[in-house]
Amino acid sequence: MRHFLTINDFSKDEILAMLKLAIDIKHKHERGEQTPYLAGKTLAMIFEKSSTRTRVSFQVGIYQLGGFGIFLSNSDLQLGRGEIIRDSSAVISSMVDMIMIRTHMHERLLEFAKYSSVPVINGLSDAFHPMQLLADYLTMIENGIYVDNKILNTPQKCVSQPIVAYIGDGNNMANSWLMLASKLGFELRLACPKAYSPKKEILDIAYKNAESSGAKITLCEDIFEVAKGANVITTDTWVSMGQEAEKEQRMKDFKDYKVDSKVMSLAEKGAIFLHCLPAYRGLEVSEDVIDGAQSRIIQEAHNRLHAQKGVMVWLDSQNSKKATLQI
Repeated sequence: MRHFLTINDFSKDEILAMLKLAIDIKHKHERGEQTPYLAGKTLAMIFEKSSTRTRVSFQVGIYQLGGFGIFLSNSDLQLGRGEIIRDSSAVISSMVDMIMIRTHMHERLLEFAKYSSVPVINGLSDAFHPMQLLADYLTMIENGIYVDNKILNTPQKCVSQPIVAYIGDGNNMANSWLMLASKLGFELRLACPKAYSPKKEILDIAYKNAESSGAKITLCEDIFEVAKGANVITTDTWVSMGQEAEKEQRMKDFKDYKVDSKVMSLAEKGAIFLHCLPAYRGLEVSEDVIDGAQSRIIQEAHNRLHAQKGVMVWLDSQNSKKATLQI
């Protein structure tokens, strides 16, 4: 059974195949063509952690693919009343074709997938946010910033050796950037306060992947150094859901990690700004940057819809043991 729990679970070619599907499906959608590749299929959407973009993009996405989405919050599930994960997973997966989970603890996601008889997709966990990263890379592709390759077969000129600068918390977004960069082979620079660097075990995985992919990964505390010559500058909120008790301390620790016009001015000409949202203007990013000409946050958020459709169709194809998928 192939699940989608972290980008590290897939080869470079598999990641690009998902993105190629996403691009093809998006183009068909823009031309007004129907894409019923999951006709009659049902997606269970389990939200232990609430969301705007994840809820809308998955529910609309499965609908546009010809399927049906079921929204399940803690108040809808016996999980919220103490039922063990093993039982919930076995029962729910016996009734649906695919499951998306957005949860606080990555361990819960892993356990759910262990006992599921259908593909499980990570909609977000405290360790990784892989769906967001595929949407981010799709946005980079559409802006001509990606590693050149034959699989995508995109016609436009591109920055074939892109540099991405991530500034801020070494959280699930930083972890996911590490997995994507180390798999696809582009340069990733992370500027995080020392106490908030990604965990050593995550960095070790990325460094090992980079040995074969040719990726270059650097970690420092200087936001201006990582921004120099970057093609993409990205950040995340300083205080994520569930970290409210740490807010006062985090505000102090991250006060010098705002992405503003001075930071963006150091980037390469044509650089873009990304943020997974929700964003807090005036904190991790200034208003003139997030609302400026270089910002691609709405395009990025919209691409969650199409990136996730690509993943769902790919997973269905793999788990149905179809030889090829013609689109």
